[in-house]
Amino acid sequence: MLHVRSIWNGAISFGLVSIPIKLVNATESHSISFRQIHTEDGGRIRYRKFCELEDREVTQGEIGKGYEDADGTIIPITEEDLSSLPIPTAKTIEIVAFVPADRIDPLQMDAAYYLQASGAPAAKPYTLLREALKRSNKVAIAKFALRGRERLGMLRVVGEAIAMHGLLWPDEVRAPEGVAPDTDVTVRDQELDLADALMDTLGEVDLEDLHDEYREAVEEVIAAKAAGEAPPQSPEPATGGKVLDLMAALESSVRAARESRGEDAEHAEVKSLPQRKSARAAPKQTGGKKSTSTAKKTAAKKATAAKKSTSKSAQGQGTAKKTASKSTAKSTAKKAPAKKSASRKRSA
Repeated sequence: MLHVRSIWNGAISFGLVSIPIKLVNATESHSISFRQIHTEDGGRIRYRKFCELEDREVTQGEIGKGYEDADGTIIPITEEDLSSLPIPTAKTIEIVAFVPADRIDPLQMDAAYYLQASGAPAAKPYTLLREALKRSNKVAIAKFALRGRERLGMLRVVGEAIAMHGLLWPDEVRAPEGVAPDTDVTVRDQELDLADALMDTLGEVDLEDLHDEYREAVEEVIAAKAAGEAPPQSPEPATGGKVLDLMAALESSVRAARESRGEDAEHAEVKSLPQRKSARAAPKQTGGKKSTSTAKKTAAKKATAAKKSTSKSAQGQGTAKKTASKSTAKSTAKKAPAKKSASRKRSA
């Protein structure tokens, strides 16, 4: 059981089922707090609360709430007025729907709380709601009132407990207008490959291994000054030249990431990654089609040239044969009269 002071007592309304619960904070701040001091003598700077009508300091017990009207009139509002508001969520976390968790925009997420079962009678319905949430793989959307206003909440299972995240109302989340660059930018495939390589090199991390280095450094400074010692100095930042080339910056980032992980820095030069089944693979496929089309055209040109060359060769061979045939015929024609002459001599 959590030994944390509850900040709200009420019940979860689950249809006709009522589950008495206590609301406790699920997170805590470990940041270091500082006091304001007078720099000349180290004296504490304090703020005192004065009544402007009586011009005297008042105690916390004398301070209440009031609403200032448009004409400056203050209308007192007591805690009794707020606790008796005619709305069902005044002391109840009213579940209004169950939706898939991915329906919740993380931008709406606010403070986190644990819902602690209040007393033995709450154990059975609390467990019932928890197991129903587990089996449905959904989260519960609820409305509740806290610190003077009605809020939206999301109930989900954390371990064996039910947690509730405060949600901002949809109209409290600003649209991201004017945030993204308003200029046309072309990202090359080589740059995406390098970004992928950097992401793969950095890899994953166990969030339990992460810690607040700034807080640790501040604690070291405080400890050193408390002991009368000089506080540790921060190392000089690297004075590298300003990198204007995105490709060079990505390559340097990949190299540095691999060196920090003890990998061989010589292999930091990144080559194109294998084709991925994603939307950005389309330009590569289009390029491939163009390349294939060009190759086909080149092959066709070569084939045509080869045919022409063969045709010319065949024509040349045919011309040579004709020339040789004519030459043989002339030679035969010249020899023919000699035979006739010899025949005549024999007859004489």
